[in-house]
Amino acid sequence: MKLPGLTLLALGLAACAQASHINYTTVTGYFLQDESTTDPSTFDFTTTNFGLINRTYPSDGDGGYTRTQWERFYNQVTELNRQSPSHINYKVLFLGRHGEGWHNAAEDYYGTPSWNCYWSLLNGNGTATWHDADLTKTGKKQALIVHNFWQSLLNKQRIHAPDSYFVSPLTRTLRTANLTFSGLTLPRGSPPFKPLVKEYLREGISLHTCDQRRTRTYIHNLFPDWPVEHTLPETDELWTGVRGETSAAQDVRSKTALDEIFRGNGTGLFVSVTSHSGEIGSLLRVIGHRSFRLNTGAVIPVLVRAETVAASLPTSTPAWTVSAHCTAPPVTSVQSCVCPSTAVPVTTPLVTASL
Repeated sequence: MKLPGLTLLALGLAACAQASHINYTTVTGYFLQDESTTDPSTFDFTTTNFGLINRTYPSDGDGGYTRTQWERFYNQVTELNRQSPSHINYKVLFLGRHGEGWHNAAEDYYGTPSWNCYWSLLNGNGTATWHDADLTKTGKKQALIVHNFWQSLLNKQRIHAPDSYFVSPLTRTLRTANLTFSGLTLPRGSPPFKPLVKEYLREGISLHTCDQRRTRTYIHNLFPDWPVEHTLPETDELWTGVRGETSAAQDVRSKTALDEIFRGNGTGLFVSVTSHSGEIGSLLRVIGHRSFRLNTGAVIPVLVRAETVAASLPTSTPAWTVSAHCTAPPVTSVQSCVCPSTAVPVTTPLVTASL
């Protein structure tokens, strides 16, 4: 008997229960994005050095000023780990949102209310396809801007390249990660760019067809050299087109992904995560960071402290939700979705996407 995706998720989370758990906190004072005075809507990571604050560190020493800001920051994180007990460690997460996808363009075109209650539940509109959306031309340009910015910092500031890479299994994130990191001239000894495709780094699972991933075979054929976590099933067992994750359910999933990253051997101090707006928001909640919405293609680093506590946490399976939607294009409304009188709202899927 095939178990529904929600049951599989609950079983997977229960199986991950440990005799210990990890508490996460954001270490502030290093990045502008941590400060309450920084406006996410106007923040530009490319003009602010990824938001790294120009300051001194206790680890600078006499020769600190011969190194760049990023070299000194990396040394500071190294020292934080060296001076900490074994149950505490620090990593810098580079959280990158994918470039603009066709679903983003469609939502802008139709407006958010109409998008949420009708158009997002279709595979496309005959002109564009947004089921597991690919990048638009603009989205590809955004990813290349990040590529060029990384290369500039590697060349001029000798920033430490990511020690490990992780990516959501959805097409728009796979494409973004590839455009961002492929072809970079990395320092000698840097690990090659071969991101691990992780199921639990995907976007919040809603009724929208853009949130249904394609098959494991599709992902492998798209980037054959990239590792895919062994637990990722061939087909998407989480998306149903009927139930969607609540924020609480998504945060449980996000913490599971973070636990695997922090417990993993060889992940290093600088970790790249290419994901989605909603999922990055969830990760920020898990690590106790202030809410900070990223524009498409944007990246923010966050310094995270992880403390392993020798006590198990009770497993939780927060409820998912069902939403009603129109069965025909809604009446235009700026504030809310209004279904036509002949299209009574339903809670059954409009399409069964399987690509």
